[in-house]
Amino acid sequence: MTITQYEYIVAVDTYRHFATAAAKCHVTQPTLSMQIQKLEDQLGIILFDRDKHPVLPTDAGVAVIQQARRVIEEHERLIEIVRESKGVISGTLSIGIIPTLAPYLLPLFVNKFMRKYPDVVLKVSELTTEQITDHLKRGLLDCGLLAIPMEDNSLTTIPLFYERLIAYVSDDSSLYKKKHLVADDLEPSSAWILQEGHCLRSQLLRLCQVKPGQAPRQLAYESGSLETLKRLVDASGGFTILPELAVLDLSKKKLDNVRYFRNPEPVREIALVTHRSFIKRKLLELLAESIRKAVPKELLEDGKKEVVGI
Repeated sequence: MTITQYEYIVAVDTYRHFATAAAKCHVTQPTLSMQIQKLEDQLGIILFDRDKHPVLPTDAGVAVIQQARRVIEEHERLIEIVRESKGVISGTLSIGIIPTLAPYLLPLFVNKFMRKYPDVVLKVSELTTEQITDHLKRGLLDCGLLAIPMEDNSLTTIPLFYERLIAYVSDDSSLYKKKHLVADDLEPSSAWILQEGHCLRSQLLRLCQVKPGQAPRQLAYESGSLETLKRLVDASGGFTILPELAVLDLSKKKLDNVRYFRNPEPVREIALVTHRSFIKRKLLELLAESIRKAVPKELLEDGKKEVVGI
């Protein structure tokens, strides 16, 4: 029995498809199948029910695969210990990031991080919170950048910073005449909102007090892009809600359309999230450090922890 064989059965369990697992392991399907068959012969049990689609592990296979994951984790932990003892900063870090954060946070730290740690490879994917948590549990991601809190005991969070939620209003909106806003100022029928699947959507709906089944505006458009929502506000009126990083690069003219809320201000907390079995602790610490150094200092203020969220 070898680590490679363990990696193959874990890959098949993860992707539930032999060809996909082989591609992810960078081997041919016959090679992967042959090694799994060899492992099954050594163990004297069948690990996968090949007649089912997608492929599923047998009852005995479930227990073996769970143990194989632990063996692989300990093997990777051993390699990581050796790297750290030598002061070597290298490896691959697979990161999932929510779309309402990606275009504003990534440009702040990615280039600096890669220049400082040239032997680290970053693989970044834009995914929803649900997709990130699923991928973390299945071992498809090392970590996620998203908004917390999260109710999942299998995941560990490292808080990074706090973003105020800010209104972006049209020139002809009644909100434009106000210096600061409260939730009661927001008219639900004038709100442009994110589509299902975005964690910021639920915050926006609560803040705007949108009720389930409430009659939509004439143009009922839900977007996955904050940039699209801003353009809709400019072109069609109304307002939308943006996280703080999304307004930092607005032109001076567009900043006139930004309105902050009175205290207690609505906020979201951004964190790095990993599975409890995550191995690359040093890389994670360096990533967290780089992000904290890159964001505006006011987003790191401890005082914001007392601000009431939504």
